[in-house]
Amino acid sequence: MQLRYEQLFDRFGMTGYRYGVLLVMILASLVFQLAAPETDWARLVTIVLQGITLLMALVASRVHPYLLRVALAAVSIAILGSVAALIGLRVLGPTAGRGITALMVALAPASIARGTIVDVQKNGVSLHTMFGVLCIYLLLGSLFGFAYGIVGSLDSNPFFMQHAAETTKNFLYFSFVTITTVGYGDLTAASNLGRSLAIAEALTGQIYLVTVVAAIVGGLGGRRRASGP
Repeated sequence: MQLRYEQLFDRFGMTGYRYGVLLVMILASLVFQLAAPETDWARLVTIVLQGITLLMALVASRVHPYLLRVALAAVSIAILGSVAALIGLRVLGPTAGRGITALMVALAPASIARGTIVDVQKNGVSLHTMFGVLCIYLLLGSLFGFAYGIVGSLDSNPFFMQHAAETTKNFLYFSFVTITTVGYGDLTAASNLGRSLAIAEALTGQIYLVTVVAAIVGGLGGRRRASGP
């Protein structure tokens, strides 16, 4: 069964544990979400980008084919719902986009983490391992951005102290400013729950960088020195 599973991916050139292209895809998706206007066509493109990102993460991590089929079905439904909204048929509304975002932030980081661990166990630390842990870092920012959106939708009070619009792009912007500890201060959380999440994200981001990413980079450098002349 395992041999058939690997052959299924290899047949389409998907050898697994290759995260460089996925890293570029995640960056492209984030940049588009931050720059795109709040229109139906932009939401459709966002769903397509996030759907492709989710499927690429699952394929690169060699998840079970059943999980991949479920994700493919969910992405297809979300895209069809967004296309319907674009032509005036409000079938799913904003549910399609939220559903795909929820799937991406829930499944993609866990799948990549599993894939990188398996890859390290089999092949040792490589450049693909570093790309994998960087993908997880970016997806953590998306995860917290999604969490801020949930908090904002559940709280009757404004999420931001500055009473800024509670849009996906503002939540993402606030999330990545927080996880990188840039601290511009133009957007700050107003509620205690929002502030607690922001502190948790900042600590998670910094701990991740100084432990996981640093360990992978150190292992990669050690491997290159060992293989050198």
